[in-house]
Amino acid sequence: MGKYDNDVKRLLELVGGKENIQAVSHCMTRMRFVLVDPKKADEKAIEDLPSVKGTFTQAGQYQVIIGNDVSVFYNEFTAYAGIEGVSKDAVKAAAKTKQNIAQKIMGTLGEIFAPLIPALICGGLVLGFRNVIGEINFFNNGTQSLADISQFWSGMYNFLWLIGEAVFHLLPVGIVWSITKKMGTTQILGIILGLTLVSSQLLNGFSVADTPASEIPVWDFGFVQVEMIGYQGQVIAAMMAGFVLVYLEKFFKKICPEVISMIVVPFCSLVPAVIIAHTVVGPIGWTIGNAIGDVVYAGLTSDFRFLFAAVFGLLYAPLVMTGLHHMTNAIDSQLLNTPAHSTILWPMIALSNIAQGSSVLAMSILQKKNERAQQVNVPACISCYLGVTEPALFGVNLKYVFPLVCGMIGSCCAAMISVGFGVEALSIGVGGLPGILSIKPEYWLIFLLAMAVAVAVPFALTYIVGRVKLSEQDRFGKESAGPAAGQPDGIAAEQDSEASEVKELKSILDGRVMPIEEAPDDVFSQKIMGDGVAVEPSNTVVTAPADCVVSVVMGDTCHACGLTLPNGVELLIHVGVDTVDMGGDGFRLFVKEGDHVKAGQKLIEFDPEKIRAAGHPCTTMLIVTAEGSASGIKMHSGMDAKAGETTVISWE
Repeated sequence: MGKYDNDVKRLLELVGGKENIQAVSHCMTRMRFVLVDPKKADEKAIEDLPSVKGTFTQAGQYQVIIGNDVSVFYNEFTAYAGIEGVSKDAVKAAAKTKQNIAQKIMGTLGEIFAPLIPALICGGLVLGFRNVIGEINFFNNGTQSLADISQFWSGMYNFLWLIGEAVFHLLPVGIVWSITKKMGTTQILGIILGLTLVSSQLLNGFSVADTPASEIPVWDFGFVQVEMIGYQGQVIAAMMAGFVLVYLEKFFKKICPEVISMIVVPFCSLVPAVIIAHTVVGPIGWTIGNAIGDVVYAGLTSDFRFLFAAVFGLLYAPLVMTGLHHMTNAIDSQLLNTPAHSTILWPMIALSNIAQGSSVLAMSILQKKNERAQQVNVPACISCYLGVTEPALFGVNLKYVFPLVCGMIGSCCAAMISVGFGVEALSIGVGGLPGILSIKPEYWLIFLLAMAVAVAVPFALTYIVGRVKLSEQDRFGKESAGPAAGQPDGIAAEQDSEASEVKELKSILDGRVMPIEEAPDDVFSQKIMGDGVAVEPSNTVVTAPADCVVSVVMGDTCHACGLTLPNGVELLIHVGVDTVDMGGDGFRLFVKEGDHVKAGQKLIEFDPEKIRAAGHPCTTMLIVTAEGSASGIKMHSGMDAKAGETTVISWE
């Protein structure tokens, strides 16, 4: 009899049976399904299984979170279901076949913009601070700003533009780099192409509208003249130029002999790409981008703006769930590139964040006695109020549906107020409650009113509906099923008194230690697997954080392992995000299941360049998946750590 017999049989039934499984594999913590008909999966019943910690859908894969014991669960599941020989590559390929052309385009768009989001958020905050320092007249009867009366703040106002300009004016550099990264071509060529789009030799793109045609500089080739126009802030033009470079490089790599490839491919890719960018796709992209911005701006300022706002406010959250919302980043950037240098669209996005977070807040109050639900509700609510809605949407609101709808209604109401009064933002990137920093000062009071509506309406509706629709089990949870299962046989018998006195875990890598909430993966950042820390590594060897036993290894991919301490504390070490897709390339495992290791002993070695080339972060997680007999566990972060020396987790 298998360890998970009952759950395996029930899971097969709940995903729609063997005939509904197109492919299945697993990583260190999750079962990864590609289902013929995803609607047949009973998510609520699956999440109620004792061995399941949660579910979510990503990139066409239905993922069921199991934990460190996932390999055992997977083996029992495939044996029972009669499914054999399904590789991770097959799962990935099968998932792509489930996506239509629009989903593939939006998926690509999302992957291009995702690496840029931290910069956009930082740039938005910087411009928000500049807004407070230099644009709001607090002093001398409303005639002077802080920058007007203080030399220090005047200097700070000018200094901060260094960052703001780098983020928003030089955005094409980041876009072209991200495209080359996503498509697996040479990233430095992408950076160079991006720099040629925003070179100081060119007329700044933001100045084109105010410059007479006769004064625009040109390159004169005798038979033709090309305008020397920069593409500062342009998104569509930069994306088109980036894809030209990518496909040129792939073409020349394919036809060029390996012996001269290093010389021929970069030259034959970059030079034509720069020429095409400035003569063909740049002007076309500029025209398309401006047209999109003009259409949206016309809709937001027309007599039908209330209807436009109502529809956008209502549907933005569902757009986030499909990935289509990434298109709004391009539209917002285009709006900022208009002569007004402001956007009416971004305030509605910030209000939608707040509305969905308010629905989660109501759910948190309704489920305050449901400990398992609160582990998702609380961090999801905080994340939403700070502008990141995916954890709230997928982890809470979509799960119960009615909080999502209540949030959409609140967002709709708030958006109508915002657009109705013409609220404008000076920057993008800062959503949720901090989004007010990006709003023009003259609209702050109106935006505060819209924020109040975005908080009150979803909260009240969700609370009222939840009192009726939520079951007792949803509100109060189930009694604990007892201590966590999965401790390898024989470990308890091998504990000794000296080892059981371990009270702390040392860093597994050299590098910057961050709170687990900052991990670039929702399963870890939302603590679904447990609490812990994340490390941005500056070396390449992962070491044991204490004397322990290796309980689980990923022998085929070598990117993760599970450890068990003598006091029953169970740990998960996971190198990178989605690195299971690399199939072990770039990783070396030094231990096997059942090994006893000492603190500081080598566990895994990895190649950060290969991880980055595959499009994955190198962020490495150290997670406490079971607390054993430890109590008062504390996480230590926010410092530079030395492997084997710096304490990152401790307990009483």
